[in-house]
Amino acid sequence: MLDWYAVEAAIPMGQITLNLVAITIFLVTMTALLGPLVQMSPVVPAMAPLGWSLTIAITVILGIATLDQIMGQGTLGNLIIGSLSRFSPQQRQRIAHHEAAHFLVAHLLDIPIQDYSLNAWEAWRKGLPGQGGVRFDTTDLEAPLAQGKISAQMVNRYATVWMAGIAAEQWIYGEALGGQDDQQKFAILWQQLGRSSQERQTQQRWAALQARTMLEHHQDAYRALVAAMTAGESVADCQALLVPGLAPTPTV
Repeated sequence: MLDWYAVEAAIPMGQITLNLVAITIFLVTMTALLGPLVQMSPVVPAMAPLGWSLTIAITVILGIATLDQIMGQGTLGNLIIGSLSRFSPQQRQRIAHHEAAHFLVAHLLDIPIQDYSLNAWEAWRKGLPGQGGVRFDTTDLEAPLAQGKISAQMVNRYATVWMAGIAAEQWIYGEALGGQDDQQKFAILWQQLGRSSQERQTQQRWAALQARTMLEHHQDAYRALVAAMTAGESVADCQALLVPGLAPTPTV
């Protein structure tokens, strides 16, 4: 069974670990090039304690990163980057806006919300994959999908929820840095439906527009939700902030 939950605004899972490997290789290269300037062998400075330490450290990092990519699906890399991003108020706010958009639009479209997290450590403690996100109950999607009888309305609902984070970032910040995994999940669904790539792109643009319209129409609720999720309120408390009569804009 696929995990359809919406992930945070950040680098896609697994890409982080690959970036760490690339950084390590860059450091090795720079050490070899700049070594002669500090009287260090351009090959492996085996005679110097610093050289041994650097060589061992690089080997360990590459080994751990490779295992993390193969066996852990980039979890360790996510935790490292997630820890660093916790010190950036701007990144935390961007993630909160991204995830609150998923949360609000799912609420408006009557898609049950099970849990959420705003960083990799919180996701790891809760047993959620990746760097964090909003987890939905997707039973009503998986059952008809397994039978090949999913309705256009169902596709519209979930497409709108998945594109909500990207729509929020574009609205608030002028561009979306995250949402690659959200797009990937929609692409998987679209492929299972046997639709063309061109149709998928059109559907994604339509869904993003619908999501943004909902967020703009319910700005007060959205801001309150961002604050509540930033403070780590429970799903129930977050939902209690939303007006019972809150309704989506038409067309979805």
